[in-house]
Amino acid sequence: MTSSDGTRMAPFRIEFPQSDLDDLHQRLDRTRWPDALPGVGWAYGVPRDYLEGLVRYWRHEYDWRAAEARLNAWPQFTTEIDGARIHFAHIRSPEPDATPLIITHGWPGSIVEFTDVVGPLTDPRAHGGDPADAFHLVVPSIPGFGLSGPTRDTGWEFQRVAAAFAELMERLGYRQFGAQGGDWGGGISRELGRAYPDRMIGVHLNLLPGSSATAEPDPDELAALSPAERERTLFSWRRGQEWLRDEQGYADIQSTRPQTLAYGLTDSPVGQLAWIAEKFKQWTDSRDRPEDAVDRDLLLTNVMLYWLTGTAGSSARIYYERAHADYWGLPPERSTTPTALAVFPRENFVPLRHLAERTDKIVRWTEFDRGGHFAAMEEPDLLIDDVRAFFRELREAG
Repeated sequence: MTSSDGTRMAPFRIEFPQSDLDDLHQRLDRTRWPDALPGVGWAYGVPRDYLEGLVRYWRHEYDWRAAEARLNAWPQFTTEIDGARIHFAHIRSPEPDATPLIITHGWPGSIVEFTDVVGPLTDPRAHGGDPADAFHLVVPSIPGFGLSGPTRDTGWEFQRVAAAFAELMERLGYRQFGAQGGDWGGGISRELGRAYPDRMIGVHLNLLPGSSATAEPDPDELAALSPAERERTLFSWRRGQEWLRDEQGYADIQSTRPQTLAYGLTDSPVGQLAWIAEKFKQWTDSRDRPEDAVDRDLLLTNVMLYWLTGTAGSSARIYYERAHADYWGLPPERSTTPTALAVFPRENFVPLRHLAERTDKIVRWTEFDRGGHFAAMEEPDLLIDDVRAFFRELREAG
C-alpha cells in the first residue's frame, strides 16, 4: 500500500511465534507469588486469590490464537513517521460517503479497546443503524505502545503523537476528519483539534484533560455557580483528592522512573498482568473484579499486546515525556474545534462544564448513568450512539 504522498505503508498481520507463547507459559508455571494480607480486598493492590485464578485461566484456557485472528480481521498497516514505526488498523466503511475518524486508545489500553465498536461505527447498516452515520476508521497504536513500539528516541509526548497522527491521516488521503478518544487518546484527540482546526470536523472525547477541579474551589467562584454545578464542583475536587491519595502512584512512577519499572514488568507476565488488571478494576464501573465491567478475554488480549511486544517501559515513557515537556504545568491553549464530551460516572475525574468551556468549544455534553474509564469496552453501545449523534449534529449544522 502506498499513501497519497507516495510513502510506503506496509501491510501487517499479527503473527507472534509459538516460541513466544511457550515462553509465556513456562514463566506462568514458575510464578513466584508474594505473601498477601487476608481480608483487605483491593485496598493494597490486586488480591492474590483473584490474580491466581486469572493466571490459571490465562495459562490453561485463554486462546491467544483466536484473539490474534479476531484482530487480524481488521486490515492493518505500518508506516514510519518522525522516526517511529506507526501501526494502525484502517477499516473503511462500505458507505462511500462515510466520515473519516481516527480513534485513539490510552494507557493501559490498546487497539483491543475498540473491538466492539469498529463494526457498528464502520457499517451501521449491518448493525441496525443509519448508513449516514458511517465512519471510515483509523485505529492507531500510540508510538511506544504495543505494535507501535518500542520507540527509539526521547520526546514522544502527546503533542508529538498528535502531529504524527495528523501526518498519518494526510498520508491516507483524509484531509478533513474527526477524532475520538479517552485517556491519552483524549489528550491526543484534543490536541489534534487544537493544533489542526482547519482539518478537524469535530472531536469527541470521553475524557477531557484539565476539565476537573484540581484545587479547592474558591468561595467566590462557587457563589457564581448554580446550586447543582456548585455541588458538582465540590464533588469533583473531593474525587481529585481521593485520586491523589489512592491512585496517583502509578503515574508518579511512570513520570519519573519508567525504565526501572520496565525490568520487572518485562520479565514477569504476572507482574505485567497485575499492573494492568488493577486499573481495569479501579477505573471501571465494576463491583468486585474487572470482569464485572469488561470481558475477561479482551482484558487478557490487551495485556498480551504489552507482553508480547515488550512495551511496558516504552508505553510508560509518555508519562515521563509529558512531565518533562516545556508546556507541563501551563494552562492548555484553547481549542476552537467543535468538541463533545461523553461523561461516564466512574471516570477517574469528574469534569465540569464551566471549566471545559474555558478551554474548549463544547457543543455537546452527555452524562450517562453507567460506565467508567474504558468506555468503548464497558459500554460500547452508549459510546457508539453518542459518537454518531455528535457527528450527525455537525453534518446537519452544515
